[in-house]
Amino acid sequence: MAFTLSGAAMAQGKIAVVNLQEAILQTDVAQQRINDVRNSDDYKADKAEFDKLKSEFDELVKSFQKDAAVMSQEQQVAARQKLASKQSDLEHVSGKLQQAEQAAGQALLQELSPKVQEVLRDLISTEGIGLLMPRASVIHADPGYSITAKVTDKLNQSN
Repeated sequence: MAFTLSGAAMAQGKIAVVNLQEAILQTDVAQQRINDVRNSDDYKADKAEFDKLKSEFDELVKSFQKDAAVMSQEQQVAARQKLASKQSDLEHVSGKLQQAEQAAGQALLQELSPKVQEVLRDLISTEGIGLLMPRASVIHADPGYSITAKVTDKLNQSN
């Protein structure tokens, strides 16, 4: 009976998982687009502001940790408020940087979607895949089940 079940499973094709977002974002075209975003004047200005704020924040933390024991209650409250304000500024600028990268990534995902579907159909056919699942939907899969790198390679070849 066990031989019959395994034979039936084999006849249906193999199982594979894929992380489409990773496959697309690892392509040469995606890497170039992300570099273009990071080299834009707006992004560079935001990155410089982030680095400056981060340095100031780190300095405030270090100073507070060093001097907290000798500070009055009012000084501690003022220092904490200054830290909170600086942290809020940092989060805002960090969000702008992430948003710029994510927007480029989303545009790329939409742009490459038709090619991805074509590549997947080809891989399903040539690899004999009977069940293809998104990696995020699977609790565990050995690396041998993943076709993500193959999708990236085929996308790179098609450009």
